[in-house]
This record gives sequence, structure tokens and C-alpha cells, in this order.
Amino acid sequence: MNADQDLKFEALLDYVKRSRGFDFAAYKRASLMRRVLRRMQMVGVQDYADYMDYLEVHADEFAQLFNTILINVTAFFRDEAAWDYLAQDILPKILSGKPGGEAIRVWSAGCASGEEAYTLAMLLNEALGSQAFHHRVKIYATDVDEEALVQARQGSYADRDLQSVPPGLRSKYFESVGGRYLFPAELRRSIIFGRHDLMQDAPISRLDLLVCRNTLMYFNAEAQSKILTRFHFALDETGFLFLGKAEMLLTHSNVFSPLELKHRIFVKVRQVNLRDRLLVLAQTGDAEAVNHLGRHARLREIAFEAGPVAQIVLDLNGGLTLANERARVLFGLNPQDIGRPSQDLELFYRPVELRSLVEQAYAERQAIKLPSVERHFPDGAQYLDVQVTPLREDDGNLLGASITFDDVTQRQRVRNELLRSSQELETAYEELQSANEELETTSEELQSTNEELETTNEELQSTNEELETMNEELQSTNEELETLNKELRQRTNDLNKANAFLRSILTSLRSGVVVVDRQLDVLVWNQRAEDLWGLRADKVQGRPLLTLDIGLPVEQLPLAAFLVGKADHEEVSVNAINRRGKTIQCHVTCTPLFATDGSGETQREGIVLLIEEVEP
Repeated sequence: MNADQDLKFEALLDYVKRSRGFDFAAYKRASLMRRVLRRMQMVGVQDYADYMDYLEVHADEFAQLFNTILINVTAFFRDEAAWDYLAQDILPKILSGKPGGEAIRVWSAGCASGEEAYTLAMLLNEALGSQAFHHRVKIYATDVDEEALVQARQGSYADRDLQSVPPGLRSKYFESVGGRYLFPAELRRSIIFGRHDLMQDAPISRLDLLVCRNTLMYFNAEAQSKILTRFHFALDETGFLFLGKAEMLLTHSNVFSPLELKHRIFVKVRQVNLRDRLLVLAQTGDAEAVNHLGRHARLREIAFEAGPVAQIVLDLNGGLTLANERARVLFGLNPQDIGRPSQDLELFYRPVELRSLVEQAYAERQAIKLPSVERHFPDGAQYLDVQVTPLREDDGNLLGASITFDDVTQRQRVRNELLRSSQELETAYEELQSANEELETTSEELQSTNEELETTNEELQSTNEELETMNEELQSTNEELETLNKELRQRTNDLNKANAFLRSILTSLRSGVVVVDRQLDVLVWNQRAEDLWGLRADKVQGRPLLTLDIGLPVEQLPLAAFLVGKADHEEVSVNAINRRGKTIQCHVTCTPLFATDGSGETQREGIVLLIEEVEP
């Protein structure tokens, strides 16, 4: 594709974004162009600019375009072995980590028409039982395609959609109603379907399981990184990520590590830095602003974490919001303590009661310092300078308080030890520096090798994703052809029934029926006509009536008047000779044959002759 076509394609994507809010900029260009070109061919448009004009005139075309781009290829228990592993190994781990009836939160991202969301519901209901499932499980199923979500909410599927559902689960969870199969309404209430854009909308949080299968492969590398960072934010520390068979995350080991790579089950890498978390929170497309914010936030995070003085931060409600490394070591805090009310923590009462100090700092709007607070241990004492500093917004409103604990007992001792051993440290530093240089050289070599491997992996991953994308496109096309073929078979059956019914009527009539077109060629010749004139229907159909060697004096019939529209009904009695050579009298009734054209107007298309033998 030349540069001019590239510009036209980008203009088309921008128009779609401005008109309907769908931003496809992060989708892989090769597959995106294939899908758009396919839709253009279906409406008979060759150029991207012409198709943009077509969209402006035909607003309903947007829905057809989105359905073509958003390939909703999914199925119940797709990749059965992976679902078996999820049911037998992952779900028990999730349930064992949720004692006491705690809520279980699951997100099916890119749920399409809902099959995978209902698969999750069946497995969790089997594992928990109906009562516990209703009280504990919440499944969030999202997609950008509103039409697919409408189908998903209904929970109604055709027989062929359930072919991959095990027979036992099929009979238990689906009820046949009017040729369709419905998922139980009481279980559907635990599934929340909603529109969600993975690139623009904030992720659902505190998840135990996130299922996003064969969705990432449609996005480019930059978009995949952004989405995966959001997924990391969304998952609980012990949560699991379940991807499709084409998605391996070989280049995203900083956020997720494989638990079972064969079945694409991943766990989050803990302690992701704040810079990555900012990618989740940044909802604008201003990359420079996000990078700037990330650098400053990361700098603040490192400075706080590496601070030489133990420090904690409380919010206005007294909840523990932050605690640096020294504070965690000094008071034995763990990650689960973050967010707990401070009154539930020992450090709020020992070595000193902090509540009054915090309230005083809030009231006076200035720092309160309490020097040399004694902290007792079995082997001695420790002395801390405690300072409570109120934290305020620029407008003066209070946000919380920062509390520092300066260990003055150790300060002098460390200083003296440093003075006595400065020479030893200097020598050790030189040795470390030399060793560090060697390590840096080795690291550079390893990094070079690793970059080559990453490049190869990315190329293989991209090829694999492209093949999987094409496979799903072919599957979608095949499903469309199957539906069309089914409709054609039904129409053929209906036509055959109508023809059989018409033949039955014509055969049952005791009068001869002959139908001719405007050229007087025979269209219909029933059984009674065969008996009268001795010619079979297959011998006369398509032949001019006037050339047939029969005993009926056709020239005496007012055929011309009917063709020019001068007559609507005529009855004529004529003498004729039947197939046995016997002279008979025939009563012939002539009526016009009408047909409706494409515009709905009725026109004459021929003549119907009803021939009755009059008994003498």
C-alpha cells in the first residue's frame, strides 16, 4: 500500500473515532486493513476516501463495519484442555485462598457473545454449589461491541453453539425454548455485562481471576503493554490471568510470569513500581505528560522508600496509607497492614500514644515533635525522635499526617564505626568497584544476547498472533456461509413445497389448464390437457401454442385482445377434435396472467386458458 492510501486509511480511522467514539489506532494494521477492505468490497467501494463518504451518507453502515472488525469468534469451553486445567487446579487455589465466605471477583474481558462468561459461571457453580455461588461470585463480562453484549445478556444460543458443552452440563444449565437454549436466569444475575474499552476505560479491580482470551493479539505491541499494566493493577496479589493460546507474554515478564505456559495461565509479578501503575491511571493520549508524571512519581517513590528515617503516612480517617522500608522493619509491618485503621496497629500505641499527637498537629496546623521516646527491648532500649507533620493541599485543606521515627540511639554508634573503618571501607569500595566493572561488562554481553533473543521471540509471537487472527477471520466467514446455506436450503424446501402444491391443484382440476406467456409459448399444461389433446406436458412446454398439432382451433380464441389489455375475461365455445379423433364442443375461459414487478406494479405476463368439454 502506498503512502497516499496510508494517509486515507488513517483519515478513515480518525473519522470513525470522531463520529462513533471507537478508537482503532492501537489495533494491528495488517488485520485491521483486511477487515475494512472486506466490508468495502461488500458495499462495492474501492477507495478509503470513498468509503468515508459512504459512511457519512449511510449511518447504519457503522454497525456493519464494527461487526466486521470486531471478530466475535468464541465458544463454550474453547480449548478444552486449558479449561480443564483451570477447573482442576486454578479454581481450587482461588477458593482455598478465600476462607470465610469472602467474595470471588472474576472479569471476562472481550467476552463477545458471552460463551466464556457463562462457562466461568458453570465451573464456579459446580465448585461452590448454587447457594454459595449466588452469595459470593460476581462475574464482570465486558466488550466494546454493544450488539454482541445484547446477545450475551439474553443467554440464548442455538444447538450448534452448545456442541462443545459437556452433555452433563448442557442438560443441567440449558433449557430448550422455541428451538433455542437458555442459560438459567438465576445464574445470569451473577454476571454483569457492560461495554468496556481496554485502551480507554479504567480496569475493574480486586480480581481473583481475569480471563482475556485471544483479544490481546489484535493490538500492537505498545497497546498490549498498556493493557497488561492495567491487568496487573486489576488483579489481586494472588489473582490469575487466563489468556488465549496465541498469547504467551514472552516480552512482558516484568508484570506477569507464567504459572502454566502450556495453558496460558499467568500470575502477577509483585511490587511493580509506581511508574507502571501510572500507565493504568493515565487516561489521556498525551504520552509526554504521562512520561513526565511517571518520572517524577517514580522519583518520589524511590526517595520515600529509601529514606533514612522510618516514616509512615496516615489519611484523615486514620488509615495507614504508606510505610517506607525502615518503618516496616522497625515495627514489623507487612503489605497487608497498608490500608488498615491505625488504631488496629501496635505502633499507634507503643512506644508512644500517637492519637493525641496527630490531633494536636491537625488543630495547630504545624509539626509536633516528641524527642527521645524510649522503646524497651529485652536486651536494651531504643530512643526515637517522633515527629507528626500535617499534610495539606495547596488550598490549606488537610489530607492526612506524616509521622517520622528517627532512631537517635544508633546514629552516633554508626558514625563512630564509620570513622574507625573508613580505610577498610575505602579498600573494600575499590574492590567492589573493580568487581562491578567486570559485572557490567558481563551484563552488557548478556543484555546484547538477551535483546537478540527478545527480538526473535517478538517476531515469532507476532507471526503466531497474525496466524491466529487469520484463523478466527476464516472461522467467522465460515459461520456466515453456513448461515447463508441454511437459509438457501430452507427457501428451496419452501419453493419445492409450493410447486408440489400447485401441481396437485392442476392435476385435481377436471378442466384442461393451459398457461401461455406474452409470446404465446406454453408455460403450464396440466393432466386434463394431456387427456384432451394427446400431448405430454414435457413435449409442449416452451413451444408456441399456435404451432401445436392439436384439435383445438386456437385461432378462434381472442388471444391478441388479452395481450394488449383490451379484455379481462372472455368465454368462447368452439368445436374441437380430441386425441381420439372425436369431435367435441369445448367451453374455453380466457383470463389474463398478472405478475408484480420490483416496483410493486402489476403487469400482464400472459394468458390462462381453462378448457372444459361440454357434454352433448
